[in-house]
Amino acid sequence: MKRFFIFSIISAIIISTYCGIAPTQVFASTENEISSKSAILMDYSSKEVLFEKNSHDKVPVASMVKMMTILLTLEEIDNGSLNLDDMLTTSENAAGMGGSQVFIDPFVEYSVEDMLKSVIVASANDASVALAEHISGSEDAFVKKMNNRAKELGMVGTNYVNCTGLPAPEQYSSAYDSAIVLSAVSKHDLYHNYSTIWMEDLVHPSGRITGLVNTNRLIKYYNGCDGGKTGSTNEAGCCLAATAKRDDMRLISVVVGAKDSKTRFNECSSLFNYGFSNFENVNLVSQDNVIASIPVSKGKCDEIKVFAKEDFSALVKKGEESNYQIENRFPNVIKAPIKAGEKIGSIVIIKDGVIVKEIEVISKTDVKKITYLDSLKKISENW
Repeated sequence: MKRFFIFSIISAIIISTYCGIAPTQVFASTENEISSKSAILMDYSSKEVLFEKNSHDKVPVASMVKMMTILLTLEEIDNGSLNLDDMLTTSENAAGMGGSQVFIDPFVEYSVEDMLKSVIVASANDASVALAEHISGSEDAFVKKMNNRAKELGMVGTNYVNCTGLPAPEQYSSAYDSAIVLSAVSKHDLYHNYSTIWMEDLVHPSGRITGLVNTNRLIKYYNGCDGGKTGSTNEAGCCLAATAKRDDMRLISVVVGAKDSKTRFNECSSLFNYGFSNFENVNLVSQDNVIASIPVSKGKCDEIKVFAKEDFSALVKKGEESNYQIENRFPNVIKAPIKAGEKIGSIVIIKDGVIVKEIEVISKTDVKKITYLDSLKKISENW
């Protein structure tokens, strides 16, 4: 295995040199200059599509399928059903997976953290199946969860057959759906703890060591890239879904069906360059700012300040004015009592006449109803 680790390091250096990304690359604004079969550039916050080429075509996406495996595992951890230090017992089936793997031993206990890290960093098929079997009892049962979650996310162009992305009839996704699932994965801080690892050792229970090398070269060679997933099979070609953040703007870039590995990295970074060079995030709504002061009827105070329940940022082309409008939808007067966190109304974000977001407007304080004695006191004070 020591030879395998050395070979992994040498391979990474060779591939990195071959796939080095020039930060001054100029994005080609026409579809013809993105040679991959399909591609998309999406804003993480608004899900606005900044560029697309055949982005809804249903195609094989190889190991990018594992993004859903990663997402479900992260969500199991979030809801408390799974812990990073939980131990899972590997099966002969998981250990026997071909393709990209970390060579787990069968019938041995590994931590959930080591298996999750192996999937995120090294795209390990064996670790993917080990997690699937541990979470759902079998890979087939886990795949059902994958498809259900895809529907919840609105991924109408996706059908999963396995949790690895190994070639299988009727398994497909799209560049658009790949961007959606990576966006969901990127919400998890835990994911970025592992997705930014370049090289690390996996120490097996036996003491054997396998070197993990990140398959996503952009985390090392593209400024701001902190996550993503590669994929490569004969039927899918070379694929890459990646995310990068600069200042307060995060973008999702996906290419599917590139002719070679160098092309997928270059075209994905070229899409990023276009996005970061031509757009900026404008904060339209902040939950820290007062939306309005509204008079209170029959309350112990005369008015109350209301706030948006969440932030909203919009992507705007640099040098151009925002074409978003904000419409207030709350009453002119509020009747007490009012509880902190209570919905008072909403604000609506409109772009080109279409509602793109509705955000609740809330009170951050309690307002008690005025009593009879309070009324008398108020009258006497104003006498």
